[in-house]
Amino acid sequence: MMQVCVLGNGQLGRMLRQAGEPLGIAVYPVGLDAQPQDVPFQQSVITAEIERWPETALTRELAGHCAFVNRDVFPIIADRLTQKQLFDTLGLATAPWQLLETPQQWPEIFSRLGEPVIVKRRTGGYDGRGQWRLRPTEEAQLPDNGYGESIVEQCINFSGEVSLIGARGYDGRCVFYPLTHNLHQDGILRASVAFPQADVGLQHQAEAMLSAIMQALNYTGVMAMECFVTPGGLLINELAPRVHNSGHWTQNGASVSQFEMHLRAILNLPLPGPVVNSPSIMVNLIGTELSYDWLRLPLVRLHWYDKAVRPGRKVGHLNINDSDTDRLSATLETLAPLLTPDYVNGIAWAQMRLGA
Repeated sequence: MMQVCVLGNGQLGRMLRQAGEPLGIAVYPVGLDAQPQDVPFQQSVITAEIERWPETALTRELAGHCAFVNRDVFPIIADRLTQKQLFDTLGLATAPWQLLETPQQWPEIFSRLGEPVIVKRRTGGYDGRGQWRLRPTEEAQLPDNGYGESIVEQCINFSGEVSLIGARGYDGRCVFYPLTHNLHQDGILRASVAFPQADVGLQHQAEAMLSAIMQALNYTGVMAMECFVTPGGLLINELAPRVHNSGHWTQNGASVSQFEMHLRAILNLPLPGPVVNSPSIMVNLIGTELSYDWLRLPLVRLHWYDKAVRPGRKVGHLNINDSDTDRLSATLETLAPLLTPDYVNGIAWAQMRLGA
């Protein structure tokens, strides 16, 4: 039996384990504080569900493991500075940016990038944390320890947000899912919508961008690329060197899920292009108590993470897919009263995307 150890034991590791079971692949998600002697890493291929991790007994042991796939790629993508430098080196479109080193830079920054600007910590910030939207006179909102540890980006006027989930095998061949449309609120993904046939021009542009990145890094496995849609085309926002929240719809909406695709890639198993036959919707469950009333709706598939429910915490997601967009929209209409009021905008946005 093939074995995979996943560094990190959150919901992504859990779903990788679930994807491995039907294939006879034993997947072991392990916490960062696990003792090396308790982890079967010597007989396993190593992957990760997180980009950055502290130094522990386990991570020190894994650092030299020859089967730690993409080990040297994670530091590049985990740091927004080196990630942006990669885009620039490859000539890939991204928001104009610069490193923020001292408070004395602010006049030049606002002159060059306009206002407001978006400040992002180089490492660690996600789901809206570690990010600030600043105008002149608001610079004091940035903590002192943000200088030297943040980048500043131009605020982009975009018409939509999309992500591309792709995978690359050891032989360099890449496969891709259709572009996913995403809605974020307060920096957290609330809902995603994907169609079997994406906009051809945007799909081709996104595939060329992500393919260039994966080839340059000699990357193996699933990678996600988030982009802004602008009149001039796509601008890359961020990368994730792993399976990604915006690809969760693939569990029920594609012939091969992103989780299975990642396992196939890192284990050098066949890597077919995924088949997508119908539109799919993913609704993130954020700080929401479990309700089995959702299952009264025949199209709704529940994925619960078995985590303590706290405000702002991703605790599960709902996948809904069907060939009939009217049925999908009607399901969303019936689902809305079974969720809290903060889901209203996300449900309405998904219905709008279905009718676009």
